[in-house]
Amino acid sequence: MFFVDTIEVAGLGNRSYLAGGERTAVVVDPPRDIDRVIAAAARRGVRISHVVETHVHNDYVTGGLELARVAGAAYLVPAAARVSFARVPVADGDRTEIDAEAGLTLRALATPGHTPHHTSYVLEENGAAIAVFTGGSLLIGTVGRPDLVEPRLTEGLARAQHASARRLAAELPDETAVLPTHGFGSFCSSTQSEGGDTTIGKEKVSNEALTRDVDSFVADLLAGLDDVPAYYTHMGPANAAGPAPVDLTPPAVADAGEIAARLAAGEWVVDLRNRVAFAQGHVAGSFNFEAEGQLATYLAWLIPWGKPVTLLAESPEQLAAAQRELVRVGIDRPAAAATGGPAQWLREGEEPAAFARGTFADLAGRAGGDVVVLDVRRASERSDGYIEGSVHIPIHTLPRRLGEIPGGEVWVHCAGGMRAAVAASLLDAAGRHVVAVDDSFDAAGKAGLTVRTP
Repeated sequence: MFFVDTIEVAGLGNRSYLAGGERTAVVVDPPRDIDRVIAAAARRGVRISHVVETHVHNDYVTGGLELARVAGAAYLVPAAARVSFARVPVADGDRTEIDAEAGLTLRALATPGHTPHHTSYVLEENGAAIAVFTGGSLLIGTVGRPDLVEPRLTEGLARAQHASARRLAAELPDETAVLPTHGFGSFCSSTQSEGGDTTIGKEKVSNEALTRDVDSFVADLLAGLDDVPAYYTHMGPANAAGPAPVDLTPPAVADAGEIAARLAAGEWVVDLRNRVAFAQGHVAGSFNFEAEGQLATYLAWLIPWGKPVTLLAESPEQLAAAQRELVRVGIDRPAAAATGGPAQWLREGEEPAAFARGTFADLAGRAGGDVVVLDVRRASERSDGYIEGSVHIPIHTLPRRLGEIPGGEVWVHCAGGMRAAVAASLLDAAGRHVVAVDDSFDAAGKAGLTVRTP
């Protein structure tokens, strides 16, 4: 008998896996916060004997090195990956016994494309393939993006992705479960996939890497590549060097005076509350990144790397969850933190700052006024339609481009409201009169606004 447990890392759109028999198990592409993995193994009553990486990750800091140390497990990393720590190098065709009594082995398959050294692992029971851990190779309905390593390698890696996907399809039975690491909202996915599970057989029918010729597949893949989060630059080197263990103990507590001092020093103070509460009242100069949104992705993307950050949370639980999210992308220790609300975070005599929220119908009612419509979606989203006359500054470029926004009242929108709230907080901190549009972009045309397509 065997099992495969999925460990969701929803904020980053990734999955890790624990797989094994009754006694021992392997962990594939573990997250930085390894306590979740250890707890999953404890629930199964198994010992983690092996930890494997499909590739040196570009989108998160791995917990693989520390998990292998803590568990006393062998740490398997593709042989061609350049790393600075001792590991078991894995080459194409290598087999590793996971649980002898269950007849479980792991077979390495070289699947370059997402990275040059990318390796998938076939889980076999008594020699028969039952699942394949595909990392950033074959995803659900798509493949991992090939442009995260080096621009000059991108086209070659895109062609390698096509070949690797076809190798998996050719060598594995149709019923083999495909278990990718990326593709559930991750920016490592070349397109956003749909669905939660798949097999080789299903992918043969639906995945363009398996239904289209290499030239047309590569042309469309390269044309559709989206923006790369800025923090990715730091993830690969951190993983190659060998990440340090994490410290998830509570940060130092900041009182109202220290919060003010950190703001005055130019540090970032991040309010984790939901966007409605933030708009109604917040510490002037603070920024709003909702704990329930893609906190790690967007905070790590926008903040100048290495700048101290103080977290403001509604509760110790919200703070702890945010810390866990942030260590996954290398923001290891907040400079300070506070819980409660503006009443606790403001000095005596200070009033909370606030700004308005609205809908696209509200915006349509302001037509003809001194209003700037700011679109903070990515270029790929805007290409599907935009409000006539709107200014386009993608959210990840906004901190350095605030001076490009014309004067007047700014109505800022995205696709659904979360990024608009982040942008509104940046504008509010810069002293602009801002209204956050908390609405689905699908409602813009229905509200009477003129929506154009390029």
